[in-house]
Amino acid sequence: MTDLPSWGVASDSLTAEHYRTFGALEARGSSAAYEDWALGVADDAEMLGLIDELPRAKRQANLVFAAMRVAGVPIVPWPVARGEAIARWPRVREVALTHATQTNEAARCAVLLPQLARIPGPLALLEVGASAGLCLCPDRYTYRYTADDGTVTRIDPVVPTDVVIDCRIENTAPPTHLPDVVWRGGIDLNPLDPADPETLAWLDALVWPEHDDRRARLAAAARVAASDPALIRAGDLNDLIADAAASAPTDATLVVFHTAVLAYLSPEDRERFRRTMAQTDAVWLSNEGLGVFPEFERVLPPGERHRFVLAVDSEPVALTHPHGRTYRAL
Repeated sequence: MTDLPSWGVASDSLTAEHYRTFGALEARGSSAAYEDWALGVADDAEMLGLIDELPRAKRQANLVFAAMRVAGVPIVPWPVARGEAIARWPRVREVALTHATQTNEAARCAVLLPQLARIPGPLALLEVGASAGLCLCPDRYTYRYTADDGTVTRIDPVVPTDVVIDCRIENTAPPTHLPDVVWRGGIDLNPLDPADPETLAWLDALVWPEHDDRRARLAAAARVAASDPALIRAGDLNDLIADAAASAPTDATLVVFHTAVLAYLSPEDRERFRRTMAQTDAVWLSNEGLGVFPEFERVLPPGERHRFVLAVDSEPVALTHPHGRTYRAL
């Protein structure tokens, strides 16, 4: 019989289940460090007790682990990291309470581009949950799509940048051109300045430990966004969406999009946003996890519940990797 850790085994709380799921499904195969931490927390009664003192919205693994790293907890196996986390918990708690998981992954543009390239231009882009606006620049990045047969299609912007995004594309041909974007705007509860060092430090902490490519891309994409920043309005997306959409040029096709945003809304606010989008003339691109629109479960094969579903005007069109690494057409 294996001896149990001295901190005991946690009960089957919702928080424990969240960390088990995060470790077993989201982190596994992508971040060995976070898989180890998450599964360790799930069976750690003392840590779960500390986390459960946070407001429910602040208990998520991505936020707590990023706060731990900002507080100085080293990337080491959980039995060692937990001691550091507990010792530094006042600072971890402070960071978690004053920050949010505004992960701004520019590579998500790679899973939006196959659809953006099909929409008649010019385009006006409006992102809800825009963070620092890195995903508002899909026309300013270089893409390398690897098809089923191994063929690589490269697409470059008119003005080269240091941002290069690799994406595997399946069941469809890759896009061949970048969209003509003539206007870009955003909405966020807490817009971030891509030129601010403290902002970049927090966004960097949200990148998983082993993902050095994402970390380098974040810095490069921030420079691109800071060179010509989009107007990002501060406030609730449901309150601001109509006014923001009305400010887009009328001679461009308005595209409203979001990635990993609606999960943070209540079911009622999510449905309100959905009704709003159904009543607009905009093209609506949503790239969200399964829990946001449970009816999309029909398109997910077994073992793919950790994928995002990309939908155009409420119709699922592809399964995507949460960090933009793969696009699989349905």
